[in-house]
Amino acid sequence: MEIRARPWTKVSPPRKVLAIRLQAMGDLVITLPYLQHLRKSLPAGSELDLLSRKEVDSIPKSILLFNKIYSVGGGRDQIKQLFHCLYLLPQLMSRGYDLIIDLQNNRISRMVRMSLMPKAWSTFDRFSPSAAGERTRLTIEAAGLGNCVADTKFRVNSMPFVIDMLCKQGWDSGKELILLNPAGAFESRNWPIDHFVAFAQLWLRVFPETQFLVLGTALIESKAIYLKNSLGKQLINLVNLTTPAQAFAIIQQLKLVLSEDSGLMHMAWVSGIPTLALFGSTSSVWSRPLGDQTSFLDSADLECGPCMKEKCKFGDTPCLSRYSAEEVFNKALTLVRQHRISRD
Repeated sequence: MEIRARPWTKVSPPRKVLAIRLQAMGDLVITLPYLQHLRKSLPAGSELDLLSRKEVDSIPKSILLFNKIYSVGGGRDQIKQLFHCLYLLPQLMSRGYDLIIDLQNNRISRMVRMSLMPKAWSTFDRFSPSAAGERTRLTIEAAGLGNCVADTKFRVNSMPFVIDMLCKQGWDSGKELILLNPAGAFESRNWPIDHFVAFAQLWLRVFPETQFLVLGTALIESKAIYLKNSLGKQLINLVNLTTPAQAFAIIQQLKLVLSEDSGLMHMAWVSGIPTLALFGSTSSVWSRPLGDQTSFLDSADLECGPCMKEKCKFGDTPCLSRYSAEEVFNKALTLVRQHRISRD
């Protein structure tokens, strides 16, 4: 792994630190537990700011972590992003950053770093065959401020509101919540929806005091309706009813997350929630969840996997359909029990 850096070498810690991440929601969320550890390692009086994108800034704005958050407009158009960054440069320069941790490492983030001329910096390795969380951790460590680990205990601003929302939508607060997340972006990343139903039915036999939850965008609306029709009052459907920040707050209340490769999967594991991820055509090398509270099933053992294609050449996505509801149930059960033992 090649992490370029000019580490902080002074005895006194940096007074102002800027972290940069300009990617999608899931990619930004992955950085948060490591940046939280960094924040707590800095002495009182030091400040940690974030430069991100407007489309993904709602979650960092909803937690008590950053002093200032600067948001770049322009969507995913890098030309527009560049102009927005140039507009923000005077404000960033006025902050006088001592250290910049570039967790993006593209032309725009490098331009920002060089323009601000910090005393120390480190840059993300975009191409290493390691998980994104691990590369984030090593980038922060390369800045010269000591060891970094994931701190998954977030302070979320909107918690009372989302608990009230859950209750109004049918949550019995005496029951544990499990998220079912059939939100893989392409059909080659989708576990059969009937398997999600069968998994829930198996779980209810062992843990009848459980309710299930589905949330997200309109992209999974038809699947959410199918799950609701199949599981009835045992499932709470919040699709299209939450913001990303509210979804992140809700995730803090969960017992388990069963998820295809998606942003909600990353929100779960960075929050310390037991998370079982299902990878089809996606490579789990970069995207897998990290930590003792996580596990995953992938296609790495197959000759055709991970193919990274949107459609399966065999037509039925055998890399995922081969995993039965019983197999996934047993793996999830082991994960939850191990997590309970580790907490005790």
